[in-house]
Amino acid sequence: MTVPSLIDQWFPAQKIGAESLRERGSATALPPVNVVHVWWARRPLSASRAAVLGSVLPAWPTKSEAAADEDARRVRDGLIAEFSDETAYHQWFLEVVGIPKGKDPVRARAAIASANVNGIKLKGNGYGYDRAFTRSPQPDEIARIRRLYALRADSPTDKAPTVLDPFAGGGSIPFEAMRLGCNTIANELNPVASAILQGTLGVVHDFGPDLAGDIRQWGMVWSVAVRSRLDEFFPRAANHAIAGYIWAFTVPCPTTGRPTPLAPNLWLARPATADKHVAVRLDVDQDAGTIVPVIVEGDMAAHYGERATYKNGVGESVWSRDTTFNGEYIEKRAKAEQGGYMLLAVCYEEAGSKGRRFRAPTEADVAAAAAAEKELARLRPGWEIDGLVCDEPIEPGHKTDEPLRMGIQRWSDMFLPRQLLANLVILEELVRLQPRMLQELGDARGRAVALQLAYALDRCLNYNSRLCGWHPTRSMIGNTFDRHDFAFKWTCGEFDAARVLIPWVVEKAASIHRQLSKLVHGVQPTTTNEEVLGRPEVLRGSATSVNLAAGTVDVVVTDPPYYNNVMYAELSDFFYVWLKRSLPLVWPQFCDLPITDKQAEAVANPSLFKAVATHSGRGKRAAGTKTADELADAHYEDLLTRAFREAHRVLRPTGVLNVMFTHKRVDAWDTLGAALLNAGFAIASSWPVATEAESLNQAKKNSAQSTILLNCHKRGDTTPAYWNDIRREVEQAAVEAVQRFSGHGLRGIDLTLATYGPVLAVLSRNWPVYTGQLDPDGAPEVLRPDVALDLAREKVAALKKRGLLGGKDVDFDRITDWWLLAWSDFQAAEFPAPEALKLSLATHLDLDTVAKTHKLIRTSSGKATLLTPAQRRTAKRLDVDATSYDTLIDSLHALMLVYEEDGTRAAQAWLSRHNLGHDTRFAALVRAALYAVPRRKQNGVFVRPEARVLDSLRSAFFDDVPLPADPDEATAAAPTLF
Repeated sequence: MTVPSLIDQWFPAQKIGAESLRERGSATALPPVNVVHVWWARRPLSASRAAVLGSVLPAWPTKSEAAADEDARRVRDGLIAEFSDETAYHQWFLEVVGIPKGKDPVRARAAIASANVNGIKLKGNGYGYDRAFTRSPQPDEIARIRRLYALRADSPTDKAPTVLDPFAGGGSIPFEAMRLGCNTIANELNPVASAILQGTLGVVHDFGPDLAGDIRQWGMVWSVAVRSRLDEFFPRAANHAIAGYIWAFTVPCPTTGRPTPLAPNLWLARPATADKHVAVRLDVDQDAGTIVPVIVEGDMAAHYGERATYKNGVGESVWSRDTTFNGEYIEKRAKAEQGGYMLLAVCYEEAGSKGRRFRAPTEADVAAAAAAEKELARLRPGWEIDGLVCDEPIEPGHKTDEPLRMGIQRWSDMFLPRQLLANLVILEELVRLQPRMLQELGDARGRAVALQLAYALDRCLNYNSRLCGWHPTRSMIGNTFDRHDFAFKWTCGEFDAARVLIPWVVEKAASIHRQLSKLVHGVQPTTTNEEVLGRPEVLRGSATSVNLAAGTVDVVVTDPPYYNNVMYAELSDFFYVWLKRSLPLVWPQFCDLPITDKQAEAVANPSLFKAVATHSGRGKRAAGTKTADELADAHYEDLLTRAFREAHRVLRPTGVLNVMFTHKRVDAWDTLGAALLNAGFAIASSWPVATEAESLNQAKKNSAQSTILLNCHKRGDTTPAYWNDIRREVEQAAVEAVQRFSGHGLRGIDLTLATYGPVLAVLSRNWPVYTGQLDPDGAPEVLRPDVALDLAREKVAALKKRGLLGGKDVDFDRITDWWLLAWSDFQAAEFPAPEALKLSLATHLDLDTVAKTHKLIRTSSGKATLLTPAQRRTAKRLDVDATSYDTLIDSLHALMLVYEEDGTRAAQAWLSRHNLGHDTRFAALVRAALYAVPRRKQNGVFVRPEARVLDSLRSAFFDDVPLPADPDEATAAAPTLF
């Protein structure tokens, strides 16, 4: 037999989840991998290391397995030679991951949350040790990893296992594989991600922390050259350092034709203390036709800071307060190149003083910006001849439609004139510097420094574009990609590119490289001994066709694109059009495309299929027609299947595939499951790991917090089955998963997702599974995985309801069940409409009955929103004066309205009138609702009004109902549901 990998048998999912959340708990102390360069999805290092390690190491065979099989006996004997027992083996695993003996991050997180609620200051960081990712595997541990892998693979003991990530992206998985001493192959289609991987893996591996000195040295040369060319365009007082220029977008006033600024607010600084508030007042001189910004501080700042000239899609002219205009007018003016920018304020720091200050723009400031625009016009023709200007048109797309709507037609349009001038000077000086670096540092080291400075250039772009907002709470410039899109910023910030920008980005590049190198090499000089450090290799290409021979990879660990979550290629074009101009001399392999490849990207991007879709997605449709969304889904599944088949090809017969996947929608899991099954894999184990920290925003919009680790092996011969024959086995797998993982503190959508792995595992043991019907070609129809997933969801729904009732079975009605489970499952008032449909199927309801007859939700633009009792009354579906109600949820909503609007006495009278004051079924519903609706608080107040009213009802009339645990105290250790 082939001995399974350790992750098939055991995995400390809760502890790894707690460390993953800890790793991401501070936006100012993220791992250096996360901040090398913008990339829109990275797995936590702790989870990545644990997934690789668990996939490489062997399981601990039992005595009976060892007695029955020679391979199992050999592995067991080898493990016993290394460890006293299986418990010691597991403890060593945790130590290699970075969790010391005797420490428990799950309990620590719970203790910290409880202390925070009670205002208690814990000693140290509350964990008793540094974050797990900061601990580097030691040489003796790496040597042991190789010995243990050799036991499972029956290979030489000094051989490093080869680990492949075919969707390497931002590099968390290959980075940790390299740290564990594995030979690491990072494959990536996107040229921007490939360049990031080269610096994160190859440069760090080859040159170590000492390269930071070269980055600083050559960065200083670069900075001096840039400053000499740009200084005149950024005037300042002798003792001032400019921290930012704040601009507002303008369009012509429809009445006067004069430029009117559009700003959601006019705050400049809004810290916690009100006496330090700063805003800008706009003094309008109708006769002179001028707008004069005036700085307002202290108590008066709030009056002007909250002033909005653009809000909720409506603009208001400062020239005529009665003149308003809509978004269509603004977009039309922007596309006609009639949009402009007005300088509102200048933020600066004064030598010898703390904090940032603001001043109104001077004539010199305005003149300097105009002079920069003139200089850009002078230099641009020459730059265009040299190919330095990023004038590629922005292609229509799922995300790129956003700037196109605002008249941003080319990538060079992403910048204000002075920003574009500065960024082009910065680029030109970097390119001029590269031959000198190669000559003086040598080819390899010079290329490494050039790559790091190209990252610095990209950081300039990210913090010096029209899409960089101004953050008044921190008095600083935001970055272009504070979200995963091209959201337009009505007010934007601009750096002083002459004196501040380059020194800042160079120091960032040097510091981040040094931090990365320390994680790999420790504090020692560069380590090149292959016995200690794994060898990294970056491959450019599609995951469907990896440039590797068959059967040469030991482990594949990957985090594939999540369906339609992020459009990486569209977003990365922002950087690629500059990257292909900054690196062709030194890294030509990252500069070989005119634009990034969208067609080969494994995401579900409907914009690629708009032109060929045969149905719009609205209204009646003829048989055989396809929407753009459906074509995109099919394209994604095809690419994912081909990628997993390629993983199957390159894996050794005993190889392991570990897939990390996070998505809340069933159709995404259906696609992933079908791809794995059709590629020839069997799913051996599934572990939910908490990787996404919960936020207050999740009370409004649902999201999955867990990443599911699916561990797979090459599937041998299986006997096909029919759905009816394995249906009970699927049900039982779902029930066992709920019982198991609810004890880990999972609830809501995460608990449902945790059942998908075990359910897919049942299918993989019997694949192909047939429905018993014929497909359109007359062949036996193969089951779609979503049929099994829907059954799992139905079983989970029933168990969740029981959990809400403290383990009791109480019959309500289907509409009431749906409402309870919607809150319990999604933990949010808003969630995808397809998920509302799936829940309806699980509760045997028609969605129209829920939405149109009972009006529990409103559906629009692909989203479903739970209506409050007041909203249902407005929709004429709820009457507090009715003598009876069709459903129990109607009764509860009516009581909630009466209590909230008329108080305790009126609510008591209502309960008596309807004979519900001592009704045990109604009391059970109150309990279930109390536990279903999220109880998150902000500033001591419930985020959801339903939670507030239910809490008050319990105190007034149902005090025998046990109060749910405070979510802040139960963050890391929620109680078992069963």
